[in-house]
This record gives sequence, C-alpha cells and structure tokens, in this order.
Amino acid sequence: MKTLSFEDLAIPEDIHQAIRDLGFEEPTPIQSLSIPVIMDGKDIIGQAHTGTGKTAAFGIPLLSGIDTKSRETQAVVICPTRELAIQVSEELSRLSSHMKGLSVIPVYGGQPIERQFQALRKGVQVIIATPGRMLDHLNRGTVSLSSVRLAVLDEADEMLDMGFRDDIEAILSRISKKPQTVLFSATMSREIMDLARRFLSEPRVIKVMHDELTVPKIEQYYYEVKESAKVDVLSRLIDMYDPRLTLVFCNTKRRVDELTGLLHARGYMAEGLHGDMNQAQRERVMSRFRTGNTDILVATDVAARGIDVENVDAVVNYDVPQDPEYYIHRIGRTGRAGREGRSFTFVSGKEFWKLKDIQKYARIKIGKQPVPTESDLRERRAEQLAMKVREIAGGEDLESYGARIQQMMGEEFTSLEVAAALLKLLSSKSERAESPKEEQGRQKTYQPRPSGRRKRDTTYRGKRDR
Repeated sequence: MKTLSFEDLAIPEDIHQAIRDLGFEEPTPIQSLSIPVIMDGKDIIGQAHTGTGKTAAFGIPLLSGIDTKSRETQAVVICPTRELAIQVSEELSRLSSHMKGLSVIPVYGGQPIERQFQALRKGVQVIIATPGRMLDHLNRGTVSLSSVRLAVLDEADEMLDMGFRDDIEAILSRISKKPQTVLFSATMSREIMDLARRFLSEPRVIKVMHDELTVPKIEQYYYEVKESAKVDVLSRLIDMYDPRLTLVFCNTKRRVDELTGLLHARGYMAEGLHGDMNQAQRERVMSRFRTGNTDILVATDVAARGIDVENVDAVVNYDVPQDPEYYIHRIGRTGRAGREGRSFTFVSGKEFWKLKDIQKYARIKIGKQPVPTESDLRERRAEQLAMKVREIAGGEDLESYGARIQQMMGEEFTSLEVAAALLKLLSSKSERAESPKEEQGRQKTYQPRPSGRRKRDTTYRGKRDR
C-alpha cells in the first residue's frame, strides 16, 4: 500500500490545521484506506482494532461533511460503552478545534439525562451515544435523526456481543433518509455481515492486517508512569541500565522536540529526529547516532523508518504507539543480529487499553516493572563497579598499586577496610548529595547524575534544591 500524507487526503484546512497542532506526521494504515472512501460518500465495513487510529479514520470525513451553519443533527456515532463514547467525543473535539460553530456531545447512561436535555435543546450537529441512551432520547423525542447524513457503528462486534442488536436496528431505522453508514469491527462474524446487508449499500470492505512479532530476545516491560513523571523515569532507566545506544519513540513531532530539550537540560547527549527536518539534517543526526557521538535518539515512527543500527541496546516507548503494528516496528530496532535487547513502555491513564490491544494482537506478554528507586540505582552502580574491579583484578599487573595499599594500611587498617573505603569513594563520585529538605521526605524530582560515560555531556547541571 502506498503511504499517503494528510495533504494527499483533501482534508479541509481547518481540520488539517488541527492535525498539524496535534503533531501527527502521516495517517495510520486504516486512516489512509478509509478516509478517501468515506469522503467519497461510500459505505464501508472496516476491520480494525482499538488503538489503530480508527476514530480519526471516520472522524475526519465526518467533520468534513458537517454544515456548521445548521444546528440540526447531521452525524451520529454509536459506541458500545460510555468510556468509548467519551473517548470518541474528545478525539473529535481535538480534530475540530479550528471549526467555528460546531457542537459535539457524548450521550450515555449514568449521566443525568436532564443535563443532556439542555445540551440537545441548543442544537447539536454530532452526537456520540451508547445504544440504550440514544434510543431513550429518540423515544422521548429529545433527539431527531431526520437530518442525519452519516451514521457510524464503532466496535460493532462489541455491541452485538453485549446484546444491543435490537437497539442498533431501532436507531438506524429511525433515520428517515438513508444515511451513509460506516461500520467498524475487530471481527467479521456472521452477525456483523447480516447487519451490514440490512443497513449498508454496496459497502467497501477495508481490512488492516498486523505484522507478527518475531523478536524473542527482547525483554519487554512497561511502567505505570504519570505524564508529569515520564522524563524522570526515562532518566532513571538510562542511568540504571546504562545502554550504549537508546532509541526513544514519541507519537508527535512536538513531543520529540520537547523531550530532546528536557534531556539536554539534564546533561544527556540526545538528538531528535522527525519529519520537519530536511534530509541533510536527518543524515547528520543518524550519522552521530550510528557512531555513538549521540547516545540517545528521540524520534517519531515516520522519521525512524529505515533506521538500521546494530548496537541499540534499549527502545523506550515514551508514548504508547497509536497502532499495535508500530509497537512491533519500534521494539524491533533492538535485539538485532542475535543480540539481546530491552524495551520499556510508559503507560498512564487510558493508555492501558492500548497496551492490552498491543499484547492481544501481537500475541505477546509485556511484564509490569516497578520504577527503579534511588536505592535500586545505588545498588546497580555498586554491582557494576564490583564487576569492573573483578575484571581488573584478574587481568592486569597491580604490583605498584599493591605497594600503595600497603602504605595506606600502616598499622591502623586492614586491607579489607582500605578496599571498602576506596570502593565507597569511587561510588560517591557518581552520586549527588541529597539536600536536607529532600531528606525530610519531600516528593522530589529525580535528576540523573553524570556517570562518567564517554558520551554524556560533562557540563551537566542539575536543578537546584529548593
């Protein structure tokens, strides 16, 4: 399939501006396939899973067809759960942020119906609803579907499994003029096809197939991380595992720039890579990463295509990818040529659903790990230092150093005490003294400590303790 850009899709400028604001570089596969067909007025059956970008796949053409001068309901989206209805409503609100005069509301059970009456009385062009609550409003006469031109059934298989078939048929039957109908489902069961035959006209069937995961030597973990703490956790993981090369993925160009700046401020040799950079800039960044002059590369999925660097020890999903297939491509950048690798995924809030989808459709298990503590980091450094000591003790001429140890021992200290003191001295060089306020138990922001790595910026300056 030819990779399209959003410019290729003839999207209205106000929606295109919102897409640029969100920082998305190109459509996902389901968006590339679905948007042109829906905008052409055709019915479709889309086979796609949650997390593939299907909300924008129907949301962009839905918004493109709205007449904002009219307050009549022109599009409806039926969802199986109130959580999905809210999620779809939020996504459409982001995509329509530059559209003036547009009203989008979610309508679902569990919310006071009187509040919904007030919003509906003002006139709403787009309603996102659960089947039961939509049917309730239709029966009360508080919603009219006489002007609906587009109806979307999102996660239709879930709605049928939950017993909503009669409700769905009743809702679609109340639309007086035959609307354009879009149906999305993760599976193509006999019930789905029966529903499609009854309510869709010559639908196009669009399927998005996912790659299989074939990277068994990659250790895969996820961390439950608040958005505000992500950069702290990333810093700690890099200091903990000390990978030679780290590839960090963000979902948008804006995130790449923001994170690269934050890492620079913390003393890391990091560079960003995204679609706004010209070819010469991208080649310079990649050259520095391949040679190890830059040890952290922060990139979007699009910009990272074609990256083939053998010594990437760790991949970090700073943002959970939009599509399960992107996850597979991302973590496949490590563990090359039979080597072992690690992947870390940061998850917060609603992203847990995306993570479950990734595990389900890639047929993998991603283990949860606790965020490393300061104590874990100190222990790790001590272990690494002990390993280096063993290597030196077993393979080098240490006679001259032994004589100095004898001098230090004198009559006061044993060789064990001197060795322990030297080990403590070496360990303390990589650690920053904690301030009295931090010791009092205040919540602190983690600041990485220069570890003496060749590629780490030695001009590092941490935040001052308050």
